[in-house]
Amino acid sequence: MNLPARKLRPTERPPLALHDRAMDDLRYIRETMERSGSFTHVSGLGVIAMGVSALVAAVAAWRIEGLWMWLGVWLGAAVVAFAAAIYLMDRKSRAEGMTLLTGPGRKFAWNVVPPLVVGAALTVACLQAGAVSLLPGSWLMLYGAAVVAAGSHSVRPVPLMGVSFMGIGAAALLAPAAWGDVFMAGGFGGLHLLFGMIIWRRHGG
Repeated sequence: MNLPARKLRPTERPPLALHDRAMDDLRYIRETMERSGSFTHVSGLGVIAMGVSALVAAVAAWRIEGLWMWLGVWLGAAVVAFAAAIYLMDRKSRAEGMTLLTGPGRKFAWNVVPPLVVGAALTVACLQAGAVSLLPGSWLMLYGAAVVAAGSHSVRPVPLMGVSFMGIGAAALLAPAAWGDVFMAGGFGGLHLLFGMIIWRRHGG
């Protein structure tokens, strides 16, 4: 007599430990916040470093008479300033256990880059047209526009800084050409130092 086949019971998996479940939930919440939250890794020290490099450039540019030397001083200062800012933002991000190019970080970069590319193209156009006097105001306004756009994904002082740059840039376009270095010292130097201190005190880094 054949006996009925025994039914195989499904292998029971041990229940997920409460600690593991909590860690999975926290990881999910953290990744969601990274994708949709604000970019809080703007470094106050990085902004201050940008201001210091601009003041040094303003002093050097004030004593230079040649156009290409003047342009080289300011463009060199811009490269140094952005390198310092990116390094310090990356250090701040890693100190908080994140990478610089999180979801909000990518949005921040995407909003900064296009106005800067426009600024580079406008620089070439002004040099070709002999309208060098328009560069200080144009640089300040385009940089301000980049900061305002990126600031929509960052802490509040960032877009306020961008608006301030746009204001001083507009004033530079209306002022005599000889005041260009003064406006850039006040904008790239003074405003960076002011808002860098505010960001450093309120948000760290």
